[in-house]
Parts: sequence; C-alpha cells; structure tokens
Amino acid sequence: MPRIIAVGTAVPPYVITQEEARRAAAEVFGRAFPDLDRRLDVFVNAGIERRHFSRPLEWYLTPHDFGERNRAYVETAVELGALACRRCLAAAGASPADVDALLFVSTTGLATPSIDARLMDHLGLRRDIERTPVWGLGCAGGAAGLARAAHVARARPRSLVLVLAVELCSLTFQWEERTKSNFVATALFADGAAAVLVAGDDVVAGDRPAAGQPGGPAPAVLASHSYTWPDTLDVMGWEVSPRGLHVVFSRSIPSIVRRHVWVQTAAFLERERVPLSAVSRFIVHPGGPKVLDAYRESFGLEEQHLLAAREVLREYGNMSSPTVLFVLERALREPPPPGAVGLVAALGPGFTSEQVILQW
Repeated sequence: MPRIIAVGTAVPPYVITQEEARRAAAEVFGRAFPDLDRRLDVFVNAGIERRHFSRPLEWYLTPHDFGERNRAYVETAVELGALACRRCLAAAGASPADVDALLFVSTTGLATPSIDARLMDHLGLRRDIERTPVWGLGCAGGAAGLARAAHVARARPRSLVLVLAVELCSLTFQWEERTKSNFVATALFADGAAAVLVAGDDVVAGDRPAAGQPGGPAPAVLASHSYTWPDTLDVMGWEVSPRGLHVVFSRSIPSIVRRHVWVQTAAFLERERVPLSAVSRFIVHPGGPKVLDAYRESFGLEEQHLLAAREVLREYGNMSSPTVLFVLERALREPPPPGAVGLVAALGPGFTSEQVILQW
C-alpha cells in the first residue's frame, strides 16, 4: 500500500487576530447591515483566535481589481508552496530530485503556466517529473489530492509522489461587495499551504527515502472514496465576475453533514470492511465549529476525536484545501499504536465528500 512519508506546512507572515479582523469587518460593513452588532458575533463564535494573510490587514481595506489580486496569488502561491514542499521533503530526508510526480491543488487563483510549473526551478525538480494541476475542489482538495497521489503511487510503486495544496482565500475578498456570504467569509477564511509526500510499495530504505515523519511510522493509504450529492451545485463555490471570485456557501452545510455524510461514510467503511469502531483517528477538515459539531453528533464521536481539527481551526482558521493536511501533520507527530485506523474527511464544491482510510 502507498504510505504517507511526511507532511510540510507553511503560512504567510501577516498574522491577524480575530479581534483585529472583527474591527476591520465592522469598518468595511458598517453601513451594510442595520443589525451589524449581532452579525459580528460570527467572529466570536468561529472558534478562531488568529489567521495568516498574504498581505497586511490595511491592504484589504482598499479595493483591488482581479488582476492585482491574482498577481498577488501567483507570487505568494509560489513562495508559500515552495516552502511547504521543502519542509515536507526535509522531514522525509528526501531531495527534490527524488520526486517523480507532483500534484498541485488550488481554487483561489488562476495561473497558466500553473503554479507547479513555476515551482520546477524554485525547487530544483527533475525535468521529467509528471505534473498534474487540479483546480476547483475547494475545501475537499487536500483530501482529494492525497487520494489521487496514492492512486499514482499504487500504479507506479517505485514512485515518490508530492501533493501540494495552496489556498490564498484572503485574496478573494471583495471589498465592494456587502453581502452576507462575503461578510461571513471574513470571519472564517485564511491562507496557507501544505505538502504531503506519498511513497509507493517499492520505495525502500537505502534506495529512496522511506522513514516516516519524526514521531512514528508512516501510515498506509488503504482506500479512498468520493461522493457528490445531486442538485447541490449551489451549496459551495465561486461566482465569477469582472471583479474576480465571489464566495458562495450555504448555511445548510452542517445539516448536510448530519443528514447525509454519515450515510455515505458508513457505506464506504462497510465496502472496505472497516467498522467505525476500528477508526481511532478522525482527520477532519475544520470548515467551522458547526461543521465539526455536526461530525461529532452524526458520527457519535467524543470531543477528543476532533481536538486536532479544532486546534488547527483556532490557530489558522479555514484555509480551504490545505487545512485537513495541517490536521494530518499533527496526526503524524503523535501517531497511534501500530494497526490503528484513521479517516481523512473533507467536503467541498459539488457538493462533494472526499475520504481516505489510513492505517498505521
């Protein structure tokens, strides 16, 4: 089975506390909502203490056109992505020349040549590396990227596959747009990058790096699963205008988790002959506290099962696709006993669930 060798993460340098973000939102949206004081409670209830942004807070308080924001996306995505990859490879004891395939996941900006092509010289990757840019998976992209990397490693067992997820959600903020979705986005979303190195079965010690991240053994990827519900295209995504990307997300997401996610998860686990009772690590994308509460209630979890997800949310906010990989990084630092089973889970536009079963 393909194994996860290491995870590396990176965030931009500008740290914004939730209180600073709340005050800035009050300034920008002050005249848009007569009940602004009540709406500002979303900042308090988001379970977030601080976030990292690609630009200083003052930058977001003036308008920027789509071209300017997208140029900032390309510049920062290359810098942040390279840093996450270097950290991941260093943790694995690998060099850029060892990597055989690179999957790049993002949804918050546009680039052609894609970011993975721009990383070739930045990282010193081989000229014959296979590159696959993946766009549009949103918050589900980290889990989906991990699953697709495992597929490549399974098909080519002597390969090392690097998956990189970069999202710069802050750069999609629409200064001119006084909508509820744009307002809520200012309380939740942030910027970050995460890279995961996946090794095929025939990557052996002494030949290619095979030692797990410091702290424990490398978990195997047993299986993965995607599920897209019908008639849910309006639940989450972007609307595109000359000003750029406008966030779309529905208040129904927690109720979808309660009513539907458990059903398809149970079917997936049954298909793979893994009882829920065998899963001891829940590596869940922390889309927000209500989403995590919905997972806890519908899956019958203890609060300790979601501790790492809540910690990542508190310290970094919702970074979209990389966020679940930040949770995975913590699972590798404090691994469970050999034989333990973990479930990686994330939701994204479509409306889609991406899940991966791990075993240590």
